[in-house]
Amino acid sequence: MTDVPTTRNAEIGRRIGVPLMYGLFRPRVLGAWRVPAAGPVILAVNHSHNVDGPMVLGVSPRPVHFLIKKEAFVGPLDPFLTGIGQLKVDRESTDRTAISRAVGVLEQGGVLGIFPEGTRGEGDFAALRAGLAYFAVRANAPIVPVAVLGSTGRRGRLVKGLPPLRSRIDVVFGDPFAAGDGSGRRTRKALDEATERIQKQLTAHLENARRLTGR
Repeated sequence: MTDVPTTRNAEIGRRIGVPLMYGLFRPRVLGAWRVPAAGPVILAVNHSHNVDGPMVLGVSPRPVHFLIKKEAFVGPLDPFLTGIGQLKVDRESTDRTAISRAVGVLEQGGVLGIFPEGTRGEGDFAALRAGLAYFAVRANAPIVPVAVLGSTGRRGRLVKGLPPLRSRIDVVFGDPFAAGDGSGRRTRKALDEATERIQKQLTAHLENARRLTGR
């Protein structure tokens, strides 16, 4: 199998992320207890700001291996992101290496982080790619929806690309759910149906998270 990052790699990222995120912002984390304490799990995170991934890395109760676009792996960030167990993916093609490594993370009982919308946007789960369904069905891994709210409200004065320093960002973890129908089938029809189920669950979680936080 293609070289698969270990939980130890991701734990290093978590140890960096915790003081960084809590030092720069004021995260309010709700429902982290819903993340299964052991075994493979997928965190499906809405994506409206570049800080969303690092925020989840810093507040998740378990170390996370995120699938991240290859364009982010530039200069010194390349060895850094690789060293903390993050996975480079080419979004413009069927990246078999990234797929193999992501499946490997789940087979090792790790946590895979995915932005199911594929790219940064409104963060409302309106357009999902089929990759999330494939990983969930292939590895029989539960999906935990994660809503990151408050990262796009205002721009920081010191660093324009970040939310204001010490601003509150809410991270709401939802109940884990199974994407497949229990048959284990990975046909196009089965994955399409799984993607539909996933979208309904993620959208409902986001609506609930907004009510819960008043966002």
